[in-house]
Amino acid sequence: MGFVSFIGRVLFASVFLLSAYQEFNEFGTDGGPAAKALKPKFNSFTKNISAQLGVVVPHVELKHVIAATIGLKGLGGLLFIVSSQFGAYLLALYLAFITPVVYDFYNYDMERAEFVQLFIKFTQNVALFGALLFFLGMKNSIPKRQPKKKTAKSKTN
Repeated sequence: MGFVSFIGRVLFASVFLLSAYQEFNEFGTDGGPAAKALKPKFNSFTKNISAQLGVVVPHVELKHVIAATIGLKGLGGLLFIVSSQFGAYLLALYLAFITPVVYDFYNYDMERAEFVQLFIKFTQNVALFGALLFFLGMKNSIPKRQPKKKTAKSKTN
């Protein structure tokens, strides 16, 4: 069962690791194509947050956001493979912050094709987030191995 669990973690983490590797190779000086695709969505998200909360969101360079997501996905994926809770928390943090920004289906009309595509990808990321929560819940519910107590041998005279 341990080997099957390991293979499952490798397959799960491969989604994040391959994505991080691709973004790392395309990064360049400006953040690469990921920054270009994220820019309008990020700007829309910050405008919505500023309007809803009445607080000015500080300016953040997109190449730093992309670098942080590469780090979260890469380190989180590697740690998740070795069954680390910290790796699962890093991946959950990445999904919690990036999913509503990148897959902003709520900004589109329901009849448009973009709405359906973004909604499907949004729900896939929510499912990945749920799987991470399940992993964390299972890790916390399994009792740690207790060393076996040696029973004292009775002396016979």
